[in-house]
Amino acid sequence: MAASSVSKCFRVGHSLLSSSIQSSSLSQEATCNNLLTQQIRRFIQMRTNLKVVDNSGAKRVMCIQALKGKKGARLGDTIVASVKEAQPGGKVKKGQVVYGVVVRAAMQKGRCDGSEVKFDDNAVVLVNKQGEPIGTRVFGPVPHELRKKKHVKILSLAQHIA
Repeated sequence: MAASSVSKCFRVGHSLLSSSIQSSSLSQEATCNNLLTQQIRRFIQMRTNLKVVDNSGAKRVMCIQALKGKKGARLGDTIVASVKEAQPGGKVKKGQVVYGVVVRAAMQKGRCDGSEVKFDDNAVVLVNKQGEPIGTRVFGPVPHELRKKKHVKILSLAQHIA
């Protein structure tokens, strides 16, 4: 039964004789189409491209290593990244290896009140080895979970705390 429903999800233009079979298979196809169109949200791992949301001069970085955890980084974790795109005249240059704190992640994270927080994109704020931000402004929403991870300076620079 499960194998036949999976094959129906990927088969195109099959014919059905009975209306009851047709309605049940249409609901199965709609479910499969919803699953196929949903984005799979995973940890931030090696070679993940992230948006930089501060005014340090970098626009986009690629994760080299997550400093905590076996699977990858989540909200508030520190990563090592390489700058892929940078603005001219910024504090960081293209190709430079930097540290960053994940401030927005597409993977959902549960809160203690039962709600879950997830964002549309993956974003970081660049920091130095001591954990202090390189830029002086942070753009966009930042979750308040960073307070638990001891990144209070990033929260104070943020425009909006989610």
